[in-house]
Amino acid sequence: MKINTLSKISLAMLSNAMLTIPLLAAVSDDDNNQEENVITVTAQKREQKAIEVPMSIAVITAEDIEQKGIANLQDLSFSVPGMSMREDGPGSYTVFMRGLSNTSSSGALVGMYLDELPSTISGYDQLDLRLIDLQRVEVLKGPQGTLYGSGSIAGTVKYITNSPDTQSFEGSIGASYSQVSDGEAKKTVTGVINVPIVEDVFAVRIAATMERDGGWQDQPEAGIKDGNYQDLEHARLKALWQINGSLSAEATYITHSNESRLGLGFEEADRTVEVAIDPSIELLPKEMDYDLYGLTVDYSGEEFNLVSITSSVDYTHQYPFTYFGTEQTIYAGFLEGNDERYQEADQFTQELRMSSADTGNPLHWTVGYYYRDVDNQLDAISDTLFAGVVYPDAPFSEKQSSKSTAYFADVSYEVTDSLELGLGARQFDDEKEVIDNLTGVTKEKDFDSLTFRFYGSYALTEYSHIYANVGEGFRSGGFNEPGRSDYEPEEVTNYEIGTKGVFFDGVLSLETAYYHTKYDEMIRRGLIFDAATSSFEFLLSNIGTVEVDGLEFGANINATDNLSFSITASFIDSEVIKINSEDSVNIAGDDVDYVPKTAYTLGAKYNFLLSGLPGYARIDYSYRDKVSYVDRSSFPAENATNQFSDDLSLIDARVGIEMDDISIELFATNLTDENKYIDPYAGWKNANRTRPRSIGVKAEYSF
Repeated sequence: MKINTLSKISLAMLSNAMLTIPLLAAVSDDDNNQEENVITVTAQKREQKAIEVPMSIAVITAEDIEQKGIANLQDLSFSVPGMSMREDGPGSYTVFMRGLSNTSSSGALVGMYLDELPSTISGYDQLDLRLIDLQRVEVLKGPQGTLYGSGSIAGTVKYITNSPDTQSFEGSIGASYSQVSDGEAKKTVTGVINVPIVEDVFAVRIAATMERDGGWQDQPEAGIKDGNYQDLEHARLKALWQINGSLSAEATYITHSNESRLGLGFEEADRTVEVAIDPSIELLPKEMDYDLYGLTVDYSGEEFNLVSITSSVDYTHQYPFTYFGTEQTIYAGFLEGNDERYQEADQFTQELRMSSADTGNPLHWTVGYYYRDVDNQLDAISDTLFAGVVYPDAPFSEKQSSKSTAYFADVSYEVTDSLELGLGARQFDDEKEVIDNLTGVTKEKDFDSLTFRFYGSYALTEYSHIYANVGEGFRSGGFNEPGRSDYEPEEVTNYEIGTKGVFFDGVLSLETAYYHTKYDEMIRRGLIFDAATSSFEFLLSNIGTVEVDGLEFGANINATDNLSFSITASFIDSEVIKINSEDSVNIAGDDVDYVPKTAYTLGAKYNFLLSGLPGYARIDYSYRDKVSYVDRSSFPAENATNQFSDDLSLIDARVGIEMDDISIELFATNLTDENKYIDPYAGWKNANRTRPRSIGVKAEYSF
């Protein structure tokens, strides 16, 4: 294990925290009001207090989501230090966490869930889940290989929605209007309604949002102004049938549609979009549509709980892709091109899980079975300009399929009133197939793994814990073009120790974690251009080993009844330490892509009365270090390690007031109108930038 400067600092800070928390616990043990500051989560697929879960979890409450104006995954990533992502236009997200960050392979690094329903299609395709009518978001950090499987080797994000209420008729309708700096106004309407059809037996709940305009990017040569607007409709229907006191069934349906004329999000500093070959042509618009179906049947018995979760996704996506081999690349300005890409995917999943009931027994257990079947069809037409010659209409057509099964178990035992020890395991098998529809060539291969997790938690008091956790993760390998060697799976092992506590009658909440991660056989993608076929060939290979050391810190301080502060921070050192591949895009000593060494958030909130009406004022600041992109297959030696995004400093502010059933808010996002690169992929003109300042008003009526 390497012991670098960050490791020493992290261990020293954590040691101080682990010494401090017992002292805090000792002086605050007699306080009685901590309970209201403790959040319940389902990170381990059973309800627990967040401070009792032996892993680092970031919980964003419904109030924070609303008052921070978090609407999508990109917004969420700025609120969770250590989490970053690449966005290829609205809804096309590749998510990274805790120093495990690369855009290669067909599987995800971070798994996404809506309640119990998986919403990850591939490493590049996460369903665009709008953050409306939620209880909270849980961000589980580190590999979740035993309970959540191969797509969660860096972490898991869970959106916990509000279930239908079988007793109360209620709802809300709200609208917002904001002016985007140097762009079009953005208009959003959101509504929620809960209807008990049969009291205490059956109810439905509908949450929907519609968004129009809000673009700011121009393509002057094509006469397009503010063309990256979103015409978006998103609706979620949930129906709950409480069959009896022990048995319930909840059905979920989501429909989503989004269209944008300039939909990839890549832009230059002057907020324009460049198009290859002929800058006056209008590219294919971006359209994304999906339907998600889910059924959760829950039996809660006296001795055990049994849950069945079934889901299905139909997903279609059309989008352009434009690229330039700029002077920074080895192509020195002689290569550029445009693609029209069309994608269709279908996914079916089934989970059956049994767990111990909460009977006071010191033994807790969960066992389960999981099945996933996904088909992904990608078709593309490429126009390429290379060394002054245009190669038009090069086709690509490929179908990938995966059928995977898993058996998992997790058992923990309360050795004493304070000490709990646990063990988890998952047996995973993945049958993959890829078909080149143009040549008929088919490749097939099975990937399997057995991953473990060991953990322990010690309660200093009811509201303060220390924990240790060793977890493993696994991501399947895959296929290269015929005649090329395929790539093998990746494996991750994470060692973590941490502390959590609520102190001084709920005045202070504190969480600290240190982790060391070994990432073996990391997959990276090299780029090869074949002039004979006027197309790119992506060559994926297992390049070697990465090691990560990180420290995370979070605190909430309720300074008075009306004034509160929050701080979260992460410090990450993620480095390639060993290279196995001769054609590697990295060398030992390289930083890992898309990893901010330092990131933190600061927040302050003040509650007040205005003429007897309750209100609040809030300001949030987020900072993230620049992130890198290293690729020696595309950049010469002098440019291979200087592809960076910008440092990011973003300020959001919001003021709200409530008048009986009506609330009104004034808000500003990116208050200082920062115009910075979020993404480091600017050498190919494939990088997006921070959204311009938006100032607006929101009104909501609740009933």
